[in-house]
Amino acid sequence: MDTRQLGTTGVEVSRVLLGCGNFGGVGSAPELFGQGESEEEAFALMDAAVAAGITVFDTAASYGGGRSEQWIGRWRASRGADVTLSTKVYWSVAGAPDDRGLAPERVRREIEGSLGRLQADHVDMYLTHAVDEETPIADTLTVFDELVRAGKVRAFGLSNVDAALLEEALEASERLGLARVGWVQNEYSLLERGSEDGVFEICEREGLGFTPFSPLAGGWLTGKYRRGEAYPAGSRMTQRPDPYTVLETDRTFDALEAFEAAATERGVEPAVLALAWVLGQPRVTAVVVGPRRPAHLETALAALDLPLSVQERDELAKLFS
Repeated sequence: MDTRQLGTTGVEVSRVLLGCGNFGGVGSAPELFGQGESEEEAFALMDAAVAAGITVFDTAASYGGGRSEQWIGRWRASRGADVTLSTKVYWSVAGAPDDRGLAPERVRREIEGSLGRLQADHVDMYLTHAVDEETPIADTLTVFDELVRAGKVRAFGLSNVDAALLEEALEASERLGLARVGWVQNEYSLLERGSEDGVFEICEREGLGFTPFSPLAGGWLTGKYRRGEAYPAGSRMTQRPDPYTVLETDRTFDALEAFEAAATERGVEPAVLALAWVLGQPRVTAVVVGPRRPAHLETALAALDLPLSVQERDELAKLFS
């Protein structure tokens, strides 16, 4: 699999990152801790990912109530594997509603917990998982700079941020002489293109990487959700639908049906075409995918082999405009 440099961080990443958000849960939702993939299933996914050439495992302290990091740590120990580790901080590992945020003392505590669960002495990539309205961004950047200098974090980035906060973070780093934000990780897909409103421009100007998550919009771009039909059991819309209920419109289904026709014309599944569209965007360094089974990785591999012209990408985007 091809690799790329993550902005100017010096970290090299495969073009596809393994998203481990379903290991032992469904993301950071406390009510779903213990669900998602079992440890055995997670091990099979990690084995398959490495065999496919994926070099980065993307997780978070809170995924599955800490199970995701724990299982990655156990897998690394059992396999003697050296993979690039990317994790995040903000939400509570135990699901406690008041234990969250990016205050310096909390970040110091959380990185130690992550390192312990991952059985690692450092993480290559560390991300803020959400915006902390109560902690000045300069305070968070100061502690991240501290972690970089201590060798516990190689590079750090921001997730779920808009252009204004990204600009503020870059200005604060420059003014205070701190280690610099290296990349952004926002949701991005044909159905969610908010990062095109300023974030992409800043990333290009400042040489930042961009590693989008949810490139299939919670399964909406796979063809599994159809007009007038019940959602499949175990799908995101039956487990954690809130982020995607806004898509339940005739306009969305019209676009999805046209998109499926475009995929059929190319002889590929809709998910392959959707991933190829994201991978083809010039500002995208690598994309985070969250397969539920090892066979699902074939979709990402097929997308890497489906180059799209600028005209094709524009035409597909217009379907959802």
